[in-house]
Formats: sequence, structure tokens, C-alpha cells
Amino acid sequence: MNNNQKKRKNLGFTLVEMLLVMTIMGILATVVIINVSGSGKDARIVATRASITSIKAAIQTFEIKTGNYPKSIDELTAPIGDSPALLSKAGMVDAWATPFQLKLSGNDFEIRSAGPDKQMGTEDDITN
Repeated sequence: MNNNQKKRKNLGFTLVEMLLVMTIMGILATVVIINVSGSGKDARIVATRASITSIKAAIQTFEIKTGNYPKSIDELTAPIGDSPALLSKAGMVDAWATPFQLKLSGNDFEIRSAGPDKQMGTEDDITN
């Protein structure tokens, strides 16, 4: 393999790098939406849904890399082998600073935010 072929091979981004960028953009969007928008509650809901989408993508990537779903949401903030963590610890809380919950059931999972009232299990909870 000559030098030109090696350079071309390393030009792309990995899935983990793309997910990391998406997570950072989601967190930044959350901050901007909350600070700029006049309707704080609606903006927080939108931001929380974006965070849930990023967490869902990270869980699916974790499953691809390891062959199983994470046992807890905290596993997404730890490196996987030689790869960096899929999410930062800052992405583990919703727009009301309440930690997300992960519930596994067979081959399916649910990511849950407590929502505006900060109480899990109420009708304002936000899920994937």
C-alpha cells in the first residue's frame, strides 16, 4: 500500500466520531434553545427529545459494538475497548437536570425523562 492509498483510507469519519459530534451538537442545541426561546417549557421538551434521540443512537451503537444492550445508561459514558465513550456525562440528564432512566425488556429498551415535574412515572414523562 503506498502513501496515497493510506491517506485516502484515513479520510473518513467513524460511526463513533459522528455520534460524538451529534451528541455535542444536541447538548449545545439544548443550551441555545433553553436560553433563547421565550417558551422555556416547550424548548426544554424539544431539547430533551433531542437528547433521547442521541442516547438511543448511542445505545444502538453500543449494541453493535458489544453484541448486547448496556445494563445501565452510565455504560454509555465509558470507553468501549479502543473506542472513546459514546456519550459525555453531561448528556445523561434532561433539560430539568434530572437523570435519564434506561429500562430494558428483552430486545427492546425505553429511555425516560421525568419531564417538567421531575417525577418519574407521571403523565408528563418523555420517552423514546
